[in-house]
Amino acid sequence: MISRIDLRGDALPEGAALRDLLPRAEFDVEAALEKVRPICEDVHHRGTAALIEYAQKFDGVRLEQVRVPAEALAEALAGLDPKVRAALEESIRRARTVHRSQRRSAHTTQVVPGGTVTEKWVPVERVGLYAPGGRSVYPSSVVMNVVPAQEAGVGSIALASPPQAEFGGLPHPTILAACALLGVDEVYAAGGAVAVAMFAYGTEDCLPVNMVTGPGNIWVAAAKRYFTGKIGIDTEAGPTEIAVLADGTADPVHVAADLISQAEHDPLAAAVLVTDSEDLAAAVEKELAPQVAATKHVEDRIRPALAGRQSAIVLVDSLEDGLKVVDAYGAEHLEVQTADAAAWAARVRNAGAIFVGPWAPVSLGDYCAGSNHVLPTGGCACHSSGLSVQSFLRGIHIVDYTRDALAEVAHHVVTLAEAEDLPAHGAALKARFGWKVPGQ
Repeated sequence: MISRIDLRGDALPEGAALRDLLPRAEFDVEAALEKVRPICEDVHHRGTAALIEYAQKFDGVRLEQVRVPAEALAEALAGLDPKVRAALEESIRRARTVHRSQRRSAHTTQVVPGGTVTEKWVPVERVGLYAPGGRSVYPSSVVMNVVPAQEAGVGSIALASPPQAEFGGLPHPTILAACALLGVDEVYAAGGAVAVAMFAYGTEDCLPVNMVTGPGNIWVAAAKRYFTGKIGIDTEAGPTEIAVLADGTADPVHVAADLISQAEHDPLAAAVLVTDSEDLAAAVEKELAPQVAATKHVEDRIRPALAGRQSAIVLVDSLEDGLKVVDAYGAEHLEVQTADAAAWAARVRNAGAIFVGPWAPVSLGDYCAGSNHVLPTGGCACHSSGLSVQSFLRGIHIVDYTRDALAEVAHHVVTLAEAEDLPAHGAALKARFGWKVPGQ
């Protein structure tokens, strides 16, 4: 059901050579880019008419309008299962608790007497948030996108989710109910690259945004790449991933359950166990079969995900080697199930989010830990962070110098300007001091 990669016996290679030995899903955004390009430009030129046409083509629904009416949001919230509402409210409360503490304050540094640099943090003016709606419904993604944007102080928030034929062309009612709970009333029935293009270019109904965030399929990732530079993006999210760093103290029932929990997202989802214990590897392999048989989405998602090239049990000589492997892999979600798990987790450098010990499964982070589940995939955790309040803030430096403070350093500025053969830069200072710069 799941393959093995045995890295025992020899010294582990470094850098890219080690990454090349590890499992990873094929996810060719560049190839998808060529397919989304004409779609994006069609939305640019035809606006809402193109959105309606693509909803018919891709989602099998005939829309009368793309924007979700206010009454549909209210009805979705009124009809929400009370247990689901309570769970969403708790998810929102915990996410607000964590994200509110991330808000940065302006900070002023006195460089010299009379010379200061202040960094202030300004929220993006308008964002477009995406909540997937393909194989599953993700109200949790509404929470994870909206809360940090709100806590950052974003003034204008729009959200898109694919239209559903089952619900008369509206996004899934649980998505709409989550929007209503969060006070988001600008919601659009648009999916994939079409939604990203709507946000980037704007239409008759939707004003253009400054930034688009949220997970999605390869078409969403390709559209984000297409618009990079025109708008800000969070990340080009690929298939979801879990890596588990474990030793012989880990419970194979827990490890198997957690691998399966990610595999049920998508047939390209990655489930990777890194361990120095042959006994644990065998026990997890034995445990997978009955747990998979007892769950849902087996043939269309879980089995192909676990059997795919992106999933494996990786055997290493030691936890030190295991640490090197998980850092090279840079998992979206990394569980550490070892003796002294907190100490090993503290040494990890590359992961979207780290889950420590047996009582912090990835599923907790997906919904109610308070952390954000919009995380870098495909090894991007080595250079990128998950979605947070900081994602929606821009740092702006404010430079304030007096005449005396400028005079003190003017000769250095002129010298550097002349070294770069930019004499007009130096002249800008000379003009302030009667063309005779102090110190020269």
